[in-house]
Amino acid sequence: MAVSLREYRARIKSTESMKKITRAMELIAASRIIKAQQRAKAAAPYARELTRAVSAVATFSNVDHPLTREEENPRKAAVLVITSDRGLAGAYSSSVIKEAERLTERLQAEGKELDFYLAGRKAEAYFKFRGRDYVQAWTGFSDQPDYEHAAEIGKALIDAFLKEQGEDGDVDEVHVVSTRFRSMLVQEPVAVRLLPLEVVEGEEAPEADELLPLYEFEPSAEAVLDGLLPQYVQSRIFYSLLQAAASELAARQKAMKAATDNASELIKKLTRVANQARQAGITQEISEIVGGVNALADAQAAND
Repeated sequence: MAVSLREYRARIKSTESMKKITRAMELIAASRIIKAQQRAKAAAPYARELTRAVSAVATFSNVDHPLTREEENPRKAAVLVITSDRGLAGAYSSSVIKEAERLTERLQAEGKELDFYLAGRKAEAYFKFRGRDYVQAWTGFSDQPDYEHAAEIGKALIDAFLKEQGEDGDVDEVHVVSTRFRSMLVQEPVAVRLLPLEVVEGEEAPEADELLPLYEFEPSAEAVLDGLLPQYVQSRIFYSLLQAAASELAARQKAMKAATDNASELIKKLTRVANQARQAGITQEISEIVGGVNALADAQAAND
């Protein structure tokens, strides 16, 4: 019984150590998620105004730009999958990968070939483990993305989209699979088509009675589009990275809190079982002592 009691105490000690680790990770995620939310919120006005500028050019000009041109029979699509670099975030990365698999099935059902671009070590590990090909991967910045990372990713996707059909690596569509931060409790995976460009202002659309300004394009609408559209694509990717970073930290905080609570419950259970084992051991020892005393007394009475 003493050996079993030592095992219980060892398990309690190891569980307490794990609880300290998960609690520390929970606090770290909680402190960093505020900054991640602030960065995403700070990027929203720029993204909104850039969207309105692109909307104005697209609405008040008839320029046929390569980034807005629809192919009659698209045959190949690029898919950017944004996951995390580290684990211990619950189902965050797996949810994004499942959404990417659903998008893959839908695009393949339409007869399209796929080129995958990956952001995050989890997506890269997923593709490597299954022996699936991908064009390019970016890692090491999932929880703190910078605009330079978005610009690098955006340039690679735009270059692939602008290639002529038949060139190596050309694509007719670009899709992005990431996570949208709704609240601390809700983060939903989403798949959106980025190219050919579909300008959607969504919640940022002007009110019905709002007066729209008049625009003049200098030197020309085409030149304005050449400057705006790459920035617009990179801005969309950057905003997706910021949303994904906030979602990752929220998912990690939630997962670590659940792990800490489970560790506390396990410690209570093990402590209770250890106390029962200790009590049983003491009871057995007392019974053995009493039995020994009674045996000696009976032997002495027999001798007398």
